[in-house]
Amino acid sequence: MASTTISLSSVAFASASSSSRTTTALFSQSKISIFGLKSLKGNFLSSSLLGNRSTKRAEAVNKTATTSSGGVICLASSSSVLPSALLFDCDGVLIDAEKDGHRISFNTTFQERGLGVTWDVDLFGELLKIGGGKERMTIYFNKTGWPEQAPKSEEGRKEFIASLHKRKIELFMDLIEKKLLPLRPGVARLIDEALVKGVKVAVCSASNEKAVSAIVSCLLGPERAAKIKVFAGEVVPRKKPDPAVYTLAASTLGVDPSSCVVIEDSEIGLTAAKAAGMKCIITKSSYTVDEKFSNADAVFDCIGDPPEERFDLTFCGSLVQKRQ
Repeated sequence: MASTTISLSSVAFASASSSSRTTTALFSQSKISIFGLKSLKGNFLSSSLLGNRSTKRAEAVNKTATTSSGGVICLASSSSVLPSALLFDCDGVLIDAEKDGHRISFNTTFQERGLGVTWDVDLFGELLKIGGGKERMTIYFNKTGWPEQAPKSEEGRKEFIASLHKRKIELFMDLIEKKLLPLRPGVARLIDEALVKGVKVAVCSASNEKAVSAIVSCLLGPERAAKIKVFAGEVVPRKKPDPAVYTLAASTLGVDPSSCVVIEDSEIGLTAAKAAGMKCIITKSSYTVDEKFSNADAVFDCIGDPPEERFDLTFCGSLVQKRQ
């Protein structure tokens, strides 16, 4: 496998302080890591990019940036290469909806049906390792026991799960339509950058297609939604961490997987993206804030809006500029 590098003239790492200063980056074991820079929340924020296999020190080009509280910005200033497509996960990436959106909708459904089941915050975090709401409920009930109201036959139980899921989606969509779950910072900005530059945009999710489309339409607006392809729900037979949804997206959009950049928030999403041969940026969500994501091409707390943006479209292009 040929080694490749990103030219340091095309990637700028900047920390905002009382004066602009150059940040030192350490290339080691195929990564560039930023040390000692505090995020807006006071936690350490690191960004890692796959790079040259050799170990060497280099100094990143300084780029003046201003944030209100010492944030870290990772911008590519001179790369002429753009990704062919940006592929966004939905839940946890477009919106941070797992804890106060999906979980609440599941619990309300269980309560309405008198099932005596409640998924608390920690339990739901574990269940998120399972892709898909119907799959999540099925595995949970198989492990803990099926409610008395559930049929005994396998086919009957499938219909039972489907009816629960249908109601859960209705409740969740009501939250979206009332705009009670906002877009995460920087999502609209990055999508607008891509659309203006002719970069294709899609949302690839294991969630129900109607729910994902509602998020795109209601929160991003009909004008953007008309230009964004949605791949969700049962569009593929195997859900993340299987790469099927990302492979389908690349094929449908007519782009090379290696020229795509995926924005994910979870380990199963990262696994799916990398298995599809794509670059992957992680924007951590409330349920994945403590995960390491060592296989990601870059890791941030969010996409971010000016003056506190974390990365831009050209930075995404700098990732696909590198060939494995």
